[in-house]
Amino acid sequence: MNALTNQPPIADDPLFHAFELPAAFVRPAVDACRLFNTLLDSLFYDVPDLVTDLQRRDLEVATSGEKLPTRIIDLGALSNPEGSLLLIDATTAPYVHQYHDVGLFLDSPHPETRAVEIATITGVGSSALGSAALAWDISVTLQKPVLAIVPGYGLADMTLQALGGWFGFGLYDYLGAKSMVQNALANVAPSAATIGRGLSASVPDAKTLHGAPVYRHGSGSSDVLHALMRDRATPFSTVIGHSKGALAIGNALRTLDAEKTAGLKIVTLGCPIAEELADAHYHQFLGLFDALGQLNMWGHQPSAWIPTWHSTNPALPPAMEAGALSRAA
Repeated sequence: MNALTNQPPIADDPLFHAFELPAAFVRPAVDACRLFNTLLDSLFYDVPDLVTDLQRRDLEVATSGEKLPTRIIDLGALSNPEGSLLLIDATTAPYVHQYHDVGLFLDSPHPETRAVEIATITGVGSSALGSAALAWDISVTLQKPVLAIVPGYGLADMTLQALGGWFGFGLYDYLGAKSMVQNALANVAPSAATIGRGLSASVPDAKTLHGAPVYRHGSGSSDVLHALMRDRATPFSTVIGHSKGALAIGNALRTLDAEKTAGLKIVTLGCPIAEELADAHYHQFLGLFDALGQLNMWGHQPSAWIPTWHSTNPALPPAMEAGALSRAA
C-alpha cells in the first residue's frame, strides 16, 4: 500500500500488466538466442574436449556397473536461459555439481562448496556448456575444483546483443547500458524481465523492481560473484574471467570491503581491466591477434601480450591456453 496515496502499488494493478509481452512469447525467443550463443561458446571454449572427457568417464563408470553421474550436456541445458553455479572437479566423480540458488549454495552442508578456491566467469553467450568447458580446462590443469558462474540469459541480454553489444562490450560496460535496459524492462515488462534471472534473484538481499530482479553491480554474474565474495566464510583465492567475464569480475569486486579482496589473484583472458584493488594481484593476458579483446581494452594494458587470438579452444589455433595461463598466474 502506498503510504501517501493509500493506493495499492502500481505493479498490483491489473492494467499495469495489460500491455506486457506474454512470457510464453518471450521465452522461445530468448531460448533461441541462448542456443545461438551456445554455438559461439563452442567456438571460444574447448567444448569438444569437455564432451569427450565426460563421455569417456561415463563409459568407465557404466562398465564398472556404477550409477551414471549427472551431466549438463543434454539439449535442455544447452538452451535453458536460466543461470546456475557449476562446481567442476575433474579429479572426483560426479565431476559436475549444479546449483540454481546462491543462498542455498552458501548454506550448503557439503564440504566441497566451502573448499573451492577458484571461480570463473565466461563471456560470449555464457552458456552452461561454455562455462563448464573453461572451468574444466582449468580444473584439469590445476587438479583443483573450480566454481563456474553461469549468468542467466534474459531479454535484456538479447536486446543489447541485437544492438551490437557483443562486439562493443567495453562501451556497454562503461555506459552501464545493461543495467539501464534491465531496469527499463522491469518497469514496463516485469514478468518478461524475470526470464533468465533466477540465479541473480536468489542472491541474498537481491534488488527487485515490480518483482523483477535488477542489477546492483552491472550484470547478473557480477551480482552473484559479489555476493559469494562478500558472504562466503572461506574466500576465493583466485577469480578468472574470459572476455566479458573479466569486466563482470571488475564490477563485482569494485565495492567489496578491502579485507575481502586482500591477496586475491585476478586473472583476465582476452580483456584487461582497470587494476583498482591495491591489495589484489592482477595477471592479465591479451592476444597479439585478439582484435575483439583489443577493441575492448579501453587503454588498460595487459600483464603480458601472448601470440594468440580470442578463443581458448585448442582446435582453433593460435588459441589461449586457459589452464596453462591460470597455472602461470
